[in-house]
This record gives sequence, structure tokens and C-alpha cells, in this order.
Amino acid sequence: MASKRNRAASVLAVAAAASLAVVGLATPSHAANKITIAFVMGAESDPFFQAMKVGADAEAKAKGVTIVWQGDPAVYSPATQLPIANKVLALKPQGLVLIPTDPVALQTINDKAIAAGIPVVNVDTHVKDLSKTTSFITGDNADGGAKAADAIATAIGYKAGKTYKVVVGLSSATATTNVARLDGFTAAVAKKYPGIKIVDKAYSQSVPATANTNVNNWLTKYPDLAGIFAIDGTNGAGAAAALQAKGLAGKIALVGYDAYPTVVPLIASGVFTALVAQNPAAEAKLAIDDLVAVINKTAAAKSIQKNVVIPNVLLTKATSAADLAKYTYVAK
Repeated sequence: MASKRNRAASVLAVAAAASLAVVGLATPSHAANKITIAFVMGAESDPFFQAMKVGADAEAKAKGVTIVWQGDPAVYSPATQLPIANKVLALKPQGLVLIPTDPVALQTINDKAIAAGIPVVNVDTHVKDLSKTTSFITGDNADGGAKAADAIATAIGYKAGKTYKVVVGLSSATATTNVARLDGFTAAVAKKYPGIKIVDKAYSQSVPATANTNVNNWLTKYPDLAGIFAIDGTNGAGAAAALQAKGLAGKIALVGYDAYPTVVPLIASGVFTALVAQNPAAEAKLAIDDLVAVINKTAAAKSIQKNVVIPNVLLTKATSAADLAKYTYVAK
């Protein structure tokens, strides 16, 4: 995936004028020279998206942009995202940031917006065909999966010739971030740790309670479980709660994704072996910058990078307090 770009983290505000009670959205004001950009994500309650909104708010304020922020309150699914996305497009924003829950199911929304003259940026996840999008901005997901494999191998004291059972908690079988992280994890395991066996996978749709249930089921099914890879933050939160309730924190290696404010302290207490931190605020900032450049037809539009991969950071007990604070997601 192409070049890597770090942009400073920032803050976003949902703004719009008259309300549309039928769809539960707000009508963009479209005041003179005012740009309205819609953000359509998966589950609004996910602290990853809340941190992204913070970044979007700050850049929107700096650029004089109005934001329409919409997603299902809690469930990460194309079934819930599609009707929301269609209602947002009916408001005719001047730009769209789409965070698709499924690369195929959301392709129609992506293409519908572009056909209507609305430039689209995919952030975090992407649709299958990106040829007409303005840009795609994400974290280095395959690398994050590989980092997770290394962290689990270290935590379990991996030794050649021994077998270790590991499970993976995901939110979606098709979301491109989940797929890439799992691919990076399995590739690293196959190359360096063949004794690690992925014995099960389960999906939560970004609902921590569902992730918690999945982990409890695994703890019963695999009493000799060695490790858990929680592929996103909601799965990490659910897994941590399950291990703590069973008195297994620190006894089963737990490597998660996303530096939620509520889970970062669990690294020091040994509940998490490691967390892979992303930079959602930077992703949002760059998405707004790209769309504003295209909408205003500025010189910067000509130099937009089509694919931007922002590096991840692995947080462990060895990470300094300053860096833990730096990479913890800010939700307000």
C-alpha cells in the first residue's frame, strides 16, 4: 500500500441546520462558501470512531467546514450502515468520508455519491473498487497483525516444537481492516511461529458484550487456551472483561487493537500483553484536507496521495507513560 503519512491529531463537530425528523438527520446549511462534509462510519459508540470525530471536529473548525456525522449507535454492520448512508446522500453534502463496513455492500453508496458529483474519501476500511475515490486513508493493518503475532509469541514463551492454541475475535468477516489484520497475523505465525494454532474465530459486530460472550465460550471450550488476538477495540474490551471475571488476566496472553482510554491502563495491570494503537484523529484530519482541496479545486488537489498508510504503534509495559498518554485515543 503506498506511502506513509503522519498528520497531527485533531477535533470534529456534527453540524447542520434544520432537522429531518423522518430520517433523524440534519439538513446541511449550504451557506455561501460553506462546505458540508458527511462522515458515515460503522458504530458510533466505538471509541475509535469517537476519537476520529475529535480529529474531524478540530480540522472542520480550522477549515470552516460543516460536518454531518452519522452511523449506527452501536452495531457494525452493512445492514445498519446502508440505510443511514442513503439518507445522508439525500442531504446532498459536498463531500463524503465513507468508512464501509463491507467492501462490496457499500460499493453502491460509494459509486452513487461519485456519480452525483460528490467526491469520496474512504477511511479506515475501503470498498472493493477504489478507482474513482479521491483517496483511501488507513492504518498499517497487516503490520499491526504481525506485531500482534510477535507480542503473543513473546508472552507465551514460544518454543519450537510445542503447540499453542490461540483464538481471534473480530467484528466483521469482510471489513478490510479485520481481513488485513488477520492476514498479517496468520502470515507472521506461519513464517515464525508454526506451533501457534488458530483454533477458532468469532465475530461481535463491534458489540463488547458479544465479544465477552465469545471469549467466555472459548474459555470453556479450550481450557488450555494460550492467547487471544482481539482484532479491534471492542473485541479487546470484551475479552479483557471476560478474563478479569474468570481470574485469568495475565494467565492468557491478550493482544488487542486500539488504545481506548478505558483499556490502556490494563497494560500495566497485566490484563493486556500489548495494544496496537492507531491514529484515528489523523485519518479524519487528512480526509477533510483532501476533500476540501478537491471541492475548492486548489493546487493541493493535484498532489493528493491516493493511498495513505499511517503507521501503528505497539504499546506494552515497556512503553513510557508519556507515550501511553500520547497514543491513547481522545474521545472529547
